[in-house]
Amino acid sequence: MNNQPIGIFDSGVGGLSVLREIRALLPAEDLVYIADSAHVPYGNKSPSYIEARARVLSEFLIGEGVKAIVVACNTATAAAVASLRADFAVPIVGMEPAVKPAVSASRNGVVGVLATVGTLASAKFAALLERYQGDAKIIVQPCPGLVEQVELGDLTGAHTRMLVHRFVTPLIDRGADTLVLGCTHYPFLRDLIQAEAGADVTLVDTGQAVARQLVRKLTAMDGLCEARVGGEQFWTSGEAAALAKALSVLWSADKPMQRLPLRYC
Repeated sequence: MNNQPIGIFDSGVGGLSVLREIRALLPAEDLVYIADSAHVPYGNKSPSYIEARARVLSEFLIGEGVKAIVVACNTATAAAVASLRADFAVPIVGMEPAVKPAVSASRNGVVGVLATVGTLASAKFAALLERYQGDAKIIVQPCPGLVEQVELGDLTGAHTRMLVHRFVTPLIDRGADTLVLGCTHYPFLRDLIQAEAGADVTLVDTGQAVARQLVRKLTAMDGLCEARVGGEQFWTSGEAAALAKALSVLWSADKPMQRLPLRYC
């Protein structure tokens, strides 16, 4: 048994979609979440910049005594997960766009991928694409602006709807019957994306798979918590008050957001 907390970070509040899946599988665990909102979005940053931020956030979480870290961001995983695993002793779980399950789910062999510019430009995604391109026609769609709308807690407004229409329609017009939600922010727009794509289109994301992988890692190291009710702590590198609306919209419980110490911002 290990009652130390689990650390999770993302460029902003999108990783709460992963936190939700972790909480569902691990109700007894204490969870420490960081929204790196002073640096959101990661999608337009260089890999070296993102890697530096991932390292700073991981150092904070290690200082908080976490027993594992979840990089709840596709872009940060692509840029930093290998170096984090090399330099930190705790298990580190990353993510990648759910191309494999989407290819399996597709009925007509045409898969669309909605993701940030940074994720789509990464070598890690290029390798993923090469691995499965022969099994299906994979169409990629960068989605600049969607992360920012979720950060605002605007999941249904006119501008959000316009962006979703702009990004989803070309994929459907090219025959995609399965869409990959390749950013942790996008599951919060699932209803909007589904409505735009149509009821016959399958949406796939990796939140549940990441949570299951975390459970496997902790089980293997006898690191699960004793039976109790776990809690959450929320931290941000941005202005805590500015995130209050988004947190209230995206997380069911009323929880305060704390500002990270200045050296981690």
